[in-house]
Order: sequence, then structure tokens, then C-alpha cells
Amino acid sequence: MSAAQQAERASLLRNNVYMRVYSAFAAATLGDWFDMLAIQVIVGYRWQAGPLMLALIPVANALPSILLGSVAGVAADRLNKLKLMRICDLLTAVLTLLVLLAPTMLWLLSLLMLRAAISTLNVPAQQSLTRSIVREDQLLQAASLNGIVNQGSKIAGPLLGGFALSLLSPQWCILLCACFRLGSYLLLLTVKNAEAGVGMIAPEGERSFAPALEQRVPLRTMWKEGWSFILHSRLLLTTMLFGLTGALAIQMIDFQFTSLFRAVAPNQESLLGWMVSASGAGAIISIIALNNMNRTEGYGWKFGSGYTLIGISVGGLGLLPAGVSVLPVMVLGFVLGIGNGMFMVTFNYCLQKETPSHMTGRVFGIQSTLLGLVMIGAPLLGGGLVQVTGPARTFLNLGFVITVIGLVGMLFGRVLWPAPNEGLKSNSAVKQTTGDHVI
Repeated sequence: MSAAQQAERASLLRNNVYMRVYSAFAAATLGDWFDMLAIQVIVGYRWQAGPLMLALIPVANALPSILLGSVAGVAADRLNKLKLMRICDLLTAVLTLLVLLAPTMLWLLSLLMLRAAISTLNVPAQQSLTRSIVREDQLLQAASLNGIVNQGSKIAGPLLGGFALSLLSPQWCILLCACFRLGSYLLLLTVKNAEAGVGMIAPEGERSFAPALEQRVPLRTMWKEGWSFILHSRLLLTTMLFGLTGALAIQMIDFQFTSLFRAVAPNQESLLGWMVSASGAGAIISIIALNNMNRTEGYGWKFGSGYTLIGISVGGLGLLPAGVSVLPVMVLGFVLGIGNGMFMVTFNYCLQKETPSHMTGRVFGIQSTLLGLVMIGAPLLGGGLVQVTGPARTFLNLGFVITVIGLVGMLFGRVLWPAPNEGLKSNSAVKQTTGDHVI
């Protein structure tokens, strides 16, 4: 790493507002992994739920995104982002405690839906706030640091969660999730005046008048402008379509790992935790490598390589024999994590880089809505396939499909994602057509 890159990184880490928001994000994300694994263990191993019932968990988490995702994005652009994040953390902690008392699957799904509805506001608010408090030339580093937290939690979360499960019960993991969310809330309380301009670094053309004018624009108009911006930006539209196509295949098996491991190793409840931990390690390595490359081009190569590695690992999991040991599961999980890290950082960076700061909340809100639509149908379809053909066959077939999608991205990347100068021209044209309330 050059001296200039080190100085730039140090400058980002000295951004007091960003580091506190970043720490709060880390605390909340780590808690989420305690919660997710504990719920899967309770439902899959303790309640012995079938594949279709397991598929209802991501559906319950996704449905609020469909109904509220775009509105949440507009709210993130118009309202105080810090206050939104604080409210989300506090209410999420309360609802997580109520999950402990859920006596049946119906109660559990209802609480998960309510909690997901509140969390829908958190993602666009956090992304929009990051876009506001970080300089343009530090966006890739910020996206990478956020990715490291997201993937690093996959190491610490399952390992610590597995340790808690071996000593206590899944309920303790859920309690820890609530504690982490409360800690995130307390950290955000220490951030002062971020919305008033402390640490705010916005582009020259947007800093002076966009926020004030957006307050006078109706919500419906802002929502329509968000969709118009995406539809007229070739880079964003291609990224959305490519990402959602791959997500459709991936989400079909995302919550069926419990079904697979329960079939090949019914007495090893910790196998899921080991695989997710290895996946997190692989993702962190790929994220660090991408960050050190310091390149903004090559969207097609990065997207395609990420999906190809994910597909190979998913197909390999479908070939696992009965009584499998931990080692091959961890190797495949590691490969899965490398691919996931490549895709995740590239996807988030592309959305942030190609979107002006005053539109970031809307773009990520729309992305959340579209992903929610995928997560409604895909898990149910995947659960049906597992019910009919078995988990091994389903994983093998979907691994092949994901690999093909990745190869398409690598082979036709220059066609799907034009050169940077073409993308800039396209975005300039879009700003002229959608910026009536800004220019």
C-alpha cells in the first residue's frame, strides 16, 4: 500500500462521526448473526420444522421490504438519519426480547415480520448517512470497511453463538442479539450534530441547496424520481438486474442449509456455524484484496467471479456424503465467502458510486424493495424443491445455475457494464432529466 493510500485510510479512520456510526453498525450486525443462527437451530433442530416452514423465515423478513422499502428510502433522504437509526436499534432490541417468548411458529413469524418492518428504515438510512459523512474518494474504503464488519460478524457470531449454544441454549444467543442492538443505540447517542453538518462532506453542486429543496418535494415525486434515475442509468439498471437474477437462485437455498446439514449430519448442530465462520473468513480476505487493488473499473469481472465461486461452492455442498466431517464443509464455505465478498463490495460500491448523495436513500430503498420481492418467492420455491427432490439435488442444480450466471458476467462484462466514461455521460444526462427540483 502506497503512502498516499495509507494517509487516505488514516484520514477516514480519523473521521469521528463515521467511526462512531461504523462501530454502531458493527455492534448491530454482530448481534444479527447470533440471532439468525439461534432461530434456525430452534426451528430446524428443536422444533423439527420442514423445508417449507424454514422457507417462511426469510419470507417473513422480506415481506416488509416489499411494502416499505421504497418509502423507507425516501424517508431516509428526507428525515434525520441518525434519529432513524437510533429508533430502529431501540425498537429492534425490544422486539428481539419478545422473540424469546414466542411459543409457536406463528408467533415467531409475526414478530420477525414486525422487526423486519422497523429494520427496513435502517439500511437506507445507514447507507445514506455513510454517503454524506465520507468523501467521494473514500467511498470504496467505506464500502469495504462496512463489508468487513458484515463478513467479520460471520466469524465471531457463529463461533461465539456456537459456544453459547454448547453451554446454554439458543435463547441466550437471542438475548445477546438484543444486547448488541442496545449497544448500537447507545453508541449512536454519542454522535452529535451529524445532520447539522459536522463531518459532512458533500459534492459542491449538492451541498448548498439539495437538502433544503428536497424538503419541499412531495414524497411521491421523490419516489418516482428514484425509479426514473435507476431506469435511465445503464450501470445501475444492469447492476440491479444482474444482482437480483443471481439473488433469485441464491435465496432459493439460503435458508435450506439447515435441511442439508440435518440430512448429512443430523447430530452436528454446530456444522452450520462452522460453515458460516469459514465463509466470513473468505469474504474478509476477498474484501481486503479488492480494497488494496484500489480499482473502480471491472464491474463485470468482479460480479462474474463472485457468482462463479458462489455457484461452485453451493454445488459442492450438494455433493457432500452422509456423515461428512467439518473440514470439507469449511473449505466450501471459505470459497463461498470469497465469492460473496467480491460480489457484495462491488454491488454496494457501484450503487453508491453511481448515485449522487441526495438520491442514495431512494436508490437503496428501491433495491431493498426489489430484493424483498425476490425473497418472497425464491425461498418458497426452494423449500418446495427441497421437499420434492431433496436438499442435495437442489443444491447441486442451483449451484450449476449460479455458476452459469457468473460466467455470463465475466464473458459479457464489457457489454453489460460500459466503460467509466460512458457511464459518466449517462449519469450526466440522467441528472439533467431528474434534477428539476435540484438544478
